[in-house]
Amino acid sequence: MFVLPLIIFTAELSVVTVGTVRTIAIARGMKWLAPALGLFEVSIWLYAIGAVMKNLSDPSCYVAYAAGFSLGNFLGVFLEGKLALGNLFVRVITRRDTSELIGNLQMTGYGVTTVGARGATGPVQIVLTVIKRKDWDRVRSIIRAFDAKVFYSVDDLHSAAEGVFPAARSRVRTLLPSVVSFERVA
Repeated sequence: MFVLPLIIFTAELSVVTVGTVRTIAIARGMKWLAPALGLFEVSIWLYAIGAVMKNLSDPSCYVAYAAGFSLGNFLGVFLEGKLALGNLFVRVITRRDTSELIGNLQMTGYGVTTVGARGATGPVQIVLTVIKRKDWDRVRSIIRAFDAKVFYSVDDLHSAAEGVFPAARSRVRTLLPSVVSFERVA
């Protein structure tokens, strides 16, 4: 009968998928999401490993556990890519006039900081912005429309405060509580 191996496979697939997203949440400083996912992850893992241990003579349980683990890694990374958790720090470095790029980013609602600098071949402009990770494709298309061969770099951002983000996307509803701050008025 393949019911138990199917249950073990599904449980381990869920455990590793959730664990992968949890690990990424930890790396991105999401202190409320990571423990919630961890609770769910370990609860299911205890069932899955318990079922395998009770059926040590059934090789199909081993295979189901291993297959769930393998596919769970893939699914976790895929799911995190779709969820696009966190923020990115984007740097664009160019010798061109950046007015068009800045205008397009600001028109879309992104905050922009510019810095004049000196590169290997002379003066350059550095355009900096912090964006939601889910907005990367949109911002990349703005950058490429400005100059298809422009140099840019993108880094994961652990935390950011008081940035300018597009109004429609600035308020993300979650199932977990957010930190509320109160200002004292003099």
